[in-house]
This record gives sequence, structure tokens and C-alpha cells, in this order.
Amino acid sequence: MHIGILTGGGDAPGLNAVIRGITVRGIRGGHEITGFLRGWKGALENDWIKLDLDKVRDIHMQGGTMLFSSRTNPFRVENGMEKIRATYEERGLDCLIALGGEDTLGVAEKLGAEGLSVIGVPKTIDNDLSATDFTFGFDTAVNYVMTALEMLHTTARSHERVVVVEIMGRHAGWIALYGGIAGGAHVILLPEEEFDTDEVCRTLEERYAKGERYAIVAVAEGAMDPDLKRHIMHSAEKDAFGHVMLGTGIGIGEVLKNEIADRTDLETRHVVLGHVQRGGSPSAFDRVLGTRLGVKAVEMAEEGLFGKMAALRGNEVVAVDLGEAVGTLKTVPGDLIDTARLFFG
Repeated sequence: MHIGILTGGGDAPGLNAVIRGITVRGIRGGHEITGFLRGWKGALENDWIKLDLDKVRDIHMQGGTMLFSSRTNPFRVENGMEKIRATYEERGLDCLIALGGEDTLGVAEKLGAEGLSVIGVPKTIDNDLSATDFTFGFDTAVNYVMTALEMLHTTARSHERVVVVEIMGRHAGWIALYGGIAGGAHVILLPEEEFDTDEVCRTLEERYAKGERYAIVAVAEGAMDPDLKRHIMHSAEKDAFGHVMLGTGIGIGEVLKNEIADRTDLETRHVVLGHVQRGGSPSAFDRVLGTRLGVKAVEMAEEGLFGKMAALRGNEVVAVDLGEAVGTLKTVPGDLIDTARLFFG
């Protein structure tokens, strides 16, 4: 078989582990492996490299993606479908494996419906893809957030300050929840539930009144108090999939910091963790998960399981329908939010 690979959307630790898993398993199985550069852009422009064992040696220890990435949406490019089909046929592909999140895999699903043989591998630090228990990149991001919060405890305690930490998570608060619990945040705010800033202030004041004269507030970038919405100023620019570009302008972290400072006597600072959350070397969990997903994707190709995605269910890596993966966003359930709330204050 001739198998193509591409990595689309935001980079995530573990991408190189998947590329290595696909390449090694593919070559050991007698297959040819082609990597398209910069995600769907490479598939549109027929921009590719041949992958071999030397190119992928030890790359599972490196963050990012050796194939580069972009947020290109083929369905917003004139004759995009025809261009991808032409690349597919010119390269003589038998299967294309797309590594990505909701947007990248959404494109893969549509291409599959158009008759191309595609397989998906779930990638997003947000862990918001359905049909899989965890996505690779998530564990590494959570560990970074945990470490950052631990470090902020010391300076917040020393200066008796509240530190508001803005964490990635547009519609799902998995990173803020897991990182917040692991890093000892005293308040955790998620997109799944609107919050009341006055209630947050009362929680902080009660904490100070008990003698704990510092606090860490972990807030996902998509968390919202409806009364604060008018103060948040994101860029009007949107990406190729129509998403507002968060991380620019004035975000919820800065707005909440200002509101806490105005409504209480507590000295307050804010920190935006930003893109460092998805940078650096992958954790052991993500290296192993990425490797297993890559190997499974090749096995699926050999079995003709197209239009499906390799997914982690319990401790097993299985094939699931792509439509199940991208049909509904996976958000944090209420019982986990209730667990986190036990430790507020």
C-alpha cells in the first residue's frame, strides 16, 4: 500500500510519535509512506516528502510536528476537493491518514464521503474530541499547566496575592480542570458553566479571612460571566474554519483580574499561559499513546477500515466512525466539575 500522512491544526506534543508509529509499522509491513507538508495545504499543493526509518528515528521524543502544520480548510479553497483528489491520484495513494482535531478530521470525514480512503487519528490538547477517552497532547499540556500553577503558588503566597491564570480551552475546559486540580487551584472556571464574579470574590475573601492569604484562580479562556462579556476584546480575525482568534486583545484572565481587584481589597495579578501549553517534549503517556495510535492506523488501512478513526477506549486502541468523533464536542461533565468544586476556597 501507499499511505499518506498529514498533520493539521494546532501542533500538539505526540504528533511526531504518531508519524513515527505510522512510518515504522508501515515500512515493516511493506508499505510506502508519504508525508504531506503543512496539513491540508500540502495535500492541496502536492507538497510532500518520502518518509523512511532514518527520517523518523527518535522523533517521538520531540514536540511539534516534523511535517509542519497549518489551519488550511480545503473547502474554502477554489476547487479544493478536486485538487486534493488530483494529489491523491498523482501520488498513487491507497489511503490518507489525517492527524488532527475537530476541524482537520471534519475535512477528512467529508473527503471520505466523497469516495477517498481516509483514516483519522485524534489530536488536540483540548481533549474535546468525542469517541476517544483521551487525545494525545492533552496529558503533556496538563502537566505543563500543573507545573506552572505550582510555581505560581510560591510567588502568590510570598506577596499575598491572587493570581488569575488563563488556560487554553475555547469550548471545553478539560485542561483547566485537570491542570487546576493537579496544580492546587483554589477556584476553577470552565466554559461548561457560566460563573458569577461576585461569587468568585466571596470565595476568595473567605479564603483570606481564614488566614490563607493568597489564591490561584484557574480560568479557561472560554469561561464566561455574562456580565463581563462586553469587556473582553478578541481580534476580529477568524481562522479558515471560522473560529475567532483567541489569545489576542483582552481575554477573560485580564478582565477577571481587573474585576477582582476592583470589587475586593485583594492585590491581584494575571498570567496567560498561551501557546507554551502545547509546546515542548511530549510526556511518556503521549509518546506511548501516539505510537499506539499510529500503529493502529496502519492496521486499519490494511483491513480496509476507511472513514474511521483510531481511538483510545479504556486501555484498548480501537477503530470508531469519524462521524462519531466529530459529530459532538466532548465537554467536561457536571460530576467532574462538582468534584473540583469540593476543593474551592
